[in-house]
Amino acid sequence: MGRYHFQAAEIVIIRDRPSGLRLFLVLRGSVLPRILPTLLVNVAIAIMVTWTHGVLGGLKITVTPIPFTLIGLPLAIFLGFRNNSAYDRFWEGRKLWGELVLRSRSLARQCTGLIGGDGPALARNGMNDLRVRMVLRGIAFCSALRDQLRHRPPDPGLARFLAPQEFERMEGVRNKPDYLMRRMGQDLGQCVKEGRIDACLAANIDATLTAMTAAAAACERIKNTPIPFSYSVLLHRTAYLYCFLLPFGLVDTIGFMTPVVVAIVAYTFFGLDALGDELEEPFGMEPNDLPLDAICRTIEIDLRTALEDEDLPPALEPVDFCLM
Repeated sequence: MGRYHFQAAEIVIIRDRPSGLRLFLVLRGSVLPRILPTLLVNVAIAIMVTWTHGVLGGLKITVTPIPFTLIGLPLAIFLGFRNNSAYDRFWEGRKLWGELVLRSRSLARQCTGLIGGDGPALARNGMNDLRVRMVLRGIAFCSALRDQLRHRPPDPGLARFLAPQEFERMEGVRNKPDYLMRRMGQDLGQCVKEGRIDACLAANIDATLTAMTAAAAACERIKNTPIPFSYSVLLHRTAYLYCFLLPFGLVDTIGFMTPVVVAIVAYTFFGLDALGDELEEPFGMEPNDLPLDAICRTIEIDLRTALEDEDLPPALEPVDFCLM
């Protein structure tokens, strides 16, 4: 069976692909719950128009199907274009977090393998080992970035990965990921001054830190640059006007089947409109957002494994098809 990767409220929905009738009955991961109230109103209007045969207040409202044919195709094209733009933002966000996973693993490998010290870099050495401190700070960096993108306070659990004084100072800083990365640079510079790493090798670690900073800045760019509001409003209004006026253009042609056809068309247009809204913001707390908690947990496990930490947290697993 194939695998469906749906999103819902800060979670990813992972389940076997439904088949047959079950495909039409699946609600989790579907956009239907979000558009259901508007869809029901639209169908109710279609039923009323069908019942009165387009007569409202003694006045027969006659609309031919031609305007809907002319408007429907461009509307579908523009909705598809907007959804493609929104999905590009979603996919770029996923690639950036994939880059953070890669660079975090590289950081752990470089810190433990290239920076000299008294013995291997192990978790049991604690924060007094600069190499351990840098690797754990990489975990804190990704978690702090997640919280900043979601406009929520830092997770108190970050205190486990930072020195007490460093954690206290971070709480008073606006851009916490940037503060942590500057602390990385200070520790790397200290290693060069103490002769614990050659300057050429230190440049490789600095390149990794720069790549992580670039990924964070790109995430901030996506977060702070939404699709132009006027463009979204135009599509919203056009889709709603089209669907609510559609019964008047169909009732004289297809009669009692008007509510059924209107329901199908409205579901498609309202669904595409709502789906674009969900995909536009990949880092938030709405349906179709990225599972940043699971990605941060993966980074934590990988980096603590590099330090030979035996007290590893479990990977986040789907619960009722839901992955946080």
